[in-house]
Amino acid sequence: MTTGPFGGLLANLTRYHDARCGRASSWDQTGRNRDAWIIVPGETVTVADLEGPGCITHMWMTQFCRRIMGPNWEVTDPDYYRKVLLKITWDDQEHPSVLVPLGDFFCLGHSITSNFASIPFTVSARLEQNHRFGGSAALNSYLQMPFNQRALVQIENQNDVPYGQYFYVDYELYREPLPEDTLYFHAQWWRENPCDGWDTEIQVNCPEADIANLDGRGNYLILEAEGRGHYIGCNISVTNFQGTWWGEGDDMIFIDGEEWPPSLHGTGSEDYLNQAWGMQANAYPMNGSALYEGDLPGYQVSYRFHLVDPVRFSKSIRVTIEHGHGNHSVNDWASTAYWYQTLPHKPFGILPVEKRLPIRHGDLGVVPIAPTEPLREAPEINEEMEEKSAAWRQRGEEYRRERERFFEEWAAQTRERERGNVEHARRIRARSQ
Repeated sequence: MTTGPFGGLLANLTRYHDARCGRASSWDQTGRNRDAWIIVPGETVTVADLEGPGCITHMWMTQFCRRIMGPNWEVTDPDYYRKVLLKITWDDQEHPSVLVPLGDFFCLGHSITSNFASIPFTVSARLEQNHRFGGSAALNSYLQMPFNQRALVQIENQNDVPYGQYFYVDYELYREPLPEDTLYFHAQWWRENPCDGWDTEIQVNCPEADIANLDGRGNYLILEAEGRGHYIGCNISVTNFQGTWWGEGDDMIFIDGEEWPPSLHGTGSEDYLNQAWGMQANAYPMNGSALYEGDLPGYQVSYRFHLVDPVRFSKSIRVTIEHGHGNHSVNDWASTAYWYQTLPHKPFGILPVEKRLPIRHGDLGVVPIAPTEPLREAPEINEEMEEKSAAWRQRGEEYRRERERFFEEWAAQTRERERGNVEHARRIRARSQ
């Protein structure tokens, strides 16, 4: 008979576990302090390639991406959190189980940084970087991600400029294979911009919006998966075009192919997100606002995690929510769904980068690239002006070429460290035998 504390987040700390801990990180393997990896446009790097059985226990990332405006003048790319993808593949499957824009995976929607804390995810940004497009931030995930044979964690830069990544991938390795009932972590991103509402002018909660929805077919789709497992939650990013309340849509979760009404039918968007009378400026362990629309009008990022009440399925699951009651509203919605299931999973893709870019109202700290209005009359240009303009552009081109050489050298070092990380992981595996 087993006695003593067992189960639960803290109770597990009272028991010995036969495991070897390891870390894949971006550390400078020469012993110096150039700890970031550079990923050039169009390139995918492997940040962790681990031999199982094991489990990823934590991921930390911070990053940067800048555009050259002129000599010694660079600005943050405001959209890079949507241009860079996180991909994770388990046990040499043909398709990745995680395929999400980097920011959205960590509940950083719209490519806007925002401080918040929940149990599975946290985002931490300095005051001057908070609530800005492309602002720098520290991103953490504490979700458990087991694997039996292999874990492949990759970052793909779909931008047209170089991207810098610092990272930790912390993990455990085990001597014995994982139990047969082990489920694998998955995450998928989706967007509808705009949602296919049937009237852009009708206000939420007015009598004209109160139509019958008796099948849920026009709902926003958060997740559609096949296999055995459980859904553990999502984050939802809404760009609100109308300026009034964007919610009031009922959540409907269909299990194992059932017809309407589903096993789980809710009463409104904020109700599913475990708040009431709209969303509030708080971030709780299981639910809340990662970005509150009262702080940045027009932008909301909400989350709801089913860590103690996962939604189980044995064949399939379809997680949906109305965009406005009866799906009347027309807004920009994007979401990341999180779930565990058996392998193989139903394959899913992701929208091309141009379909993922956020809608930007104002600059929010981004240096405008062009005047908001063209000059009405071109000024007279004299010879000295022409010479200065030409000199500026020449110096800018020289600076650009110099930076390209600098980043290519850094990217070559990254490829060496990529190989070094694989070898380091193999050494850690050997020590665990």
